Amino acid sequence: MAAQFVDSAHWRAHARRHPLRYRLAIVAPNAAEVVRYAGGWLFDRTTAGWEVTVLVDDHSDIRPLQILGATVLDIEQSLAAAKHDTWPHAVAVPAGMVTDRRVRDGILDCLDHRSAELSLWGEELPAELADRVKITHHRVSRAARAFKACALATAGLPAEEVGPTEVFRVSASRTTAGLVSAS
Repeated sequence: MAAQFVDSAHWRAHARRHPLRYRLAIVAPNAAEVVRYAGGWLFDRTTAGWEVTVLVDDHSDIRPLQILGATVLDIEQSLAAAKHDTWPHAVAVPAGMVTDRRVRDGILDCLDHRSAELSLWGEELPAELADRVKITHHRVSRAARAFKACALATAGLPAEEVGPTEVFRVSASRTTAGLVSAS
């Protein structure tokens, strides 16, 4: 059976039927980047009962994300939706995607209005965000390490990249479940 992504209209209808679930939305260029940098955290959030949705540009190989328990949506279709009535409790984005105006606007909205917990990964953090986030570590569970290793292998990436922690920069204004401050 081929892996397929979910139509964003169907996902929004599903989300409206389940309003009490915690939701994590991850925006990234492709599945491999999410698995490499946030796969353990994604899996741990999923097993803790969070509904994890990943919006990607390249959805040609989404099986690695499905191994980790994520629902995959097309980023263009999702961001083009006229109405965003199912806002997530947490948003995660690679810092390199801040150059996309829509992503940057969403990040600033999260920071300015505290509308969602914001987590960024990567080294390319713009100066305007540097003083608004702090470095934290997520301790990846053993189960998450095993599933992340499978997802990495499925994505054609080396599984030895699975470490005991994943590093994020999170909005300083929110307490983050499962993330431990690096200071």
